[in-house]
Amino acid sequence: MKTLDEADVGIQCYISQLPGFRGVLKQRYSDFIVNEVDSDGNVVHLTSLDAPPEIYQNVEEKKEKEENEEKETNISYTSEIELFRSLAGDADAESLKALIAKITSGVKDDTSPIVLSPDSDKLHRTAVHNFFKANFKFLVTDTVDGPDPTSKCVRVRQNSGGNENGRNSRKRKERGDKPFDSRGTDDWPEHMGKFLRFHLYKENKDTQEALGLIGKMLGIQQRSFGFAGTKDKRSVSTQRVTVFKQHAKRLAGLNCRLIGIKVGDFCYVNEGLVLGQLQGNRFTITLRGVTADSEDTIKAAANALGRNGFINYFGLQRFGSGSVPTHLIGAALLRGEWKTAVSMFLDPREGDILLQTSYFGEKRDTIMEAREYYKESGDIDGTLKKLPRHLVAERAILQCLKKCPGNYLQALKAIPRTLRMMYVHSYQSYLWNHATSIRVQKHGIHHVMVGDLVFCKGSSTERLTEAVNTEFEDASVMEGYDCDHLDEISGTVVPDEMKSPVKVVNAEDLLRGEYSIDDVVLPLPGSRVIYPMNDIAEVYHDWAKKSYNINGHFSCFAPREFSITSMTGGYRRVFQKPIDFEWELLRYTDGNLPLAETDLNLIAKSRPVNIRDGGFTDGNNAKSLSDNCTEQSEDLKREMTSSECNNETNNETEAGLPQVDSICSSDSQSSQVALKIGFTLPSSCYATMAIRELLKTSTSHLACPSNVFIYLGGIVDSD
Repeated sequence: MKTLDEADVGIQCYISQLPGFRGVLKQRYSDFIVNEVDSDGNVVHLTSLDAPPEIYQNVEEKKEKEENEEKETNISYTSEIELFRSLAGDADAESLKALIAKITSGVKDDTSPIVLSPDSDKLHRTAVHNFFKANFKFLVTDTVDGPDPTSKCVRVRQNSGGNENGRNSRKRKERGDKPFDSRGTDDWPEHMGKFLRFHLYKENKDTQEALGLIGKMLGIQQRSFGFAGTKDKRSVSTQRVTVFKQHAKRLAGLNCRLIGIKVGDFCYVNEGLVLGQLQGNRFTITLRGVTADSEDTIKAAANALGRNGFINYFGLQRFGSGSVPTHLIGAALLRGEWKTAVSMFLDPREGDILLQTSYFGEKRDTIMEAREYYKESGDIDGTLKKLPRHLVAERAILQCLKKCPGNYLQALKAIPRTLRMMYVHSYQSYLWNHATSIRVQKHGIHHVMVGDLVFCKGSSTERLTEAVNTEFEDASVMEGYDCDHLDEISGTVVPDEMKSPVKVVNAEDLLRGEYSIDDVVLPLPGSRVIYPMNDIAEVYHDWAKKSYNINGHFSCFAPREFSITSMTGGYRRVFQKPIDFEWELLRYTDGNLPLAETDLNLIAKSRPVNIRDGGFTDGNNAKSLSDNCTEQSEDLKREMTSSECNNETNNETEAGLPQVDSICSSDSQSSQVALKIGFTLPSSCYATMAIRELLKTSTSHLACPSNVFIYLGGIVDSD
């Protein structure tokens, strides 16, 4: 199959009719800066690399505090021992006092039980048992035979239920029946949040890769981390992350050793982050090598993007980068063609020989060899040995076919659910894109039409249904499966407004002028959505039937999870305006230097001289841990600003941003023009669609393939 183009997935229209211009996207990874916007609307920045003060500054202070608490514990049992003296006598009271002293002092080798004086009075023994139950929860009693056949004795011993002293027993009483959290360190301070939240800054690395490296250095599993959304690999990005029961000092200490990754802005919180807990992302994008008919063309295009926005298409990333697009697999699943769908996963693909190295470092010819081997031999065991482990879907299918030969439906269901549903969701997106293009072509971009769907205004009472998110894709499942093509989306789930109630616009609404074109939405097909009450509704049914012979009313095929009717559906704005949009034209002469300041640049500027901390290294000039931790501020600045050039071209450069001027302030023949734009997008919006509107260029042509890019006339492998 040919390489996927925008028209293949319904991306056909632009908002403005202005001419575009040429520019290079992501010539350097620092040309694409992403800062997460948290659920409270705050833009996440890395501002500090220092760990906050911990509750215990050192082990000795902690030990002293525990000893003081134990002394207080001993004193607190004095009155109870005196009451016991009046009940059992001096000898037994002294024995009990000695036992309690051993337990609370931490002595573990000599805490053997004590046996009280012989007692033939059963009622009195019962009173003794009850006294211990009421006053000494960390002790248990039972009755043993006395020195003669007619006598019995009460034996007292430490409770073996896991509490070693009275102080811990009281803690257990205070927390009731709630058990200790079994994860993490057992002596975590009670008043500190159990999750350490920090800001993760990374350069040219995806989120999973960065957290995997940090987890390995800490000796913890990657699933201990929580984050709200993945970020683009080829970028400089900052986002919030949480990790369970880890001290900030440990993570801050890694800054000396991490390459292309920094952590900071630590604080302790009670809840960990989960996917979707964000409002969107703030983008700072630099387009280099800009050429146009005139400067006015560039200015007009930039102003139009800020004023009118862009068509909110699902970008090409939504449909995968392989030779078999994900929406085609989704269509096969919806048709109930199980064997065909399995073949799409396992058959040799033309794309396997186009690039020699994949995102994960596997040789593409190795993948092709495994596919061809299976097609020719049918040997599942041999194919599994050849197939890279990151191909989750293919391996799951083969392992199931080994157990159940010929059962293609069962093999497809063996794929992790969030991964297999990605294909059906991709087909939803495909239909949405086509419906959007037809809506724009037929009815334009300026006016709301009768029958359009709009998000209800706060004052509206005509609420027909609520949209439910269908776009959630588990990042843990997607890890290792084309994840570098899922990251330019601004977030991973539909924002809260996408779950808002919608209504059908009627004639009265048009007369009142209550709704504008910015309010218009179109549905992602599902069982709990309504469709427009105009000709756009038929687009969904006609296109599905015409293109892929799928029933126009989305009838359910078995099994249920491979049917659009099994999903609740959702709504998506047709048009999206960038928030807080700003732009600037720059002229530069040195293509090796960054044109936008990163969070790390700003830290270097504000850091005072003679402060010792973790140094920043690059892969070509790594220093020892001790050397890095004694770097001075000026050296820190120099390393940060040159790290990108060192990583990509092995050339050292001077610190700081290059001298850039307005496009009008220099007419040097050797200089080039760059357009720097900044804007915020809600979750589920693609930044590449904004760039597409600006340049009037297909996003499939904006950059070179994901693992190779053209740089200064040479081919450089970005991995």
